[in-house]
Amino acid sequence: MSSFPFDAVLFDCDGVLVDSEPITNRVLTQMLGELGWHLTLEETMRIFVGKAVKDEMALIEEKTGFSLTQDWLHLFWARRNEALERDLAPIAGAPEAARALHALVDGRIACASGADRRKVELQLAKIGLLDAFEGRIFSGHETPRSKPWPDVYLAAAEALGVPPERCAVVEDTVTGATAGIAAGATVFGYCPGGLGHSSADAMRAIGVAHIFTDMARLPQAMQAYAPTRA
Repeated sequence: MSSFPFDAVLFDCDGVLVDSEPITNRVLTQMLGELGWHLTLEETMRIFVGKAVKDEMALIEEKTGFSLTQDWLHLFWARRNEALERDLAPIAGAPEAARALHALVDGRIACASGADRRKVELQLAKIGLLDAFEGRIFSGHETPRSKPWPDVYLAAAEALGVPPERCAVVEDTVTGATAGIAAGATVFGYCPGGLGHSSADAMRAIGVAHIFTDMARLPQAMQAYAPTRA
């Protein structure tokens, strides 16, 4: 396995490792409805998936007419976390893929998420992966800019001591994939279809290097990857 083509693997969290988006957006839909902005779950997901709610506060204020406070945001996080603790499940095959890749790159994996650290750690613990990523968790809330900017991926690569161009990034949305590409990494786009995940066509259109639909096959896909450019 010494010919593995990457020195580090950087995972997004929501929609890649955990099936959290329907849960989070169900809570958000309810709370937006309480403010008078009535959306279906599908509409909420189309607007907010791949984005941090804190970065969309201006949009929420525009649509509801309410001047939102940090207290509202903290209430959203609390209600969201309660729902995640109760209902969260892993993406099928993700825990096994993460541990296989951990072995292939001698532990140089990281979780680089646009979400707040508490959410990421809660979710990784819930699916039994916190130990695999402990000490290598990066939140877009703690960088100058969150996705689609590359800051969180650049921070992860720097902490691992690996040049971004030697990193593989695993993403399921155009927002996150844009961040990985901007960082200079090779992006693997998880596109299983369904609400919350960007389409394969949308991912290819922005330059995602490899599209896959089965998380269990990710280690083999990375092992076999050969860039088309010289």
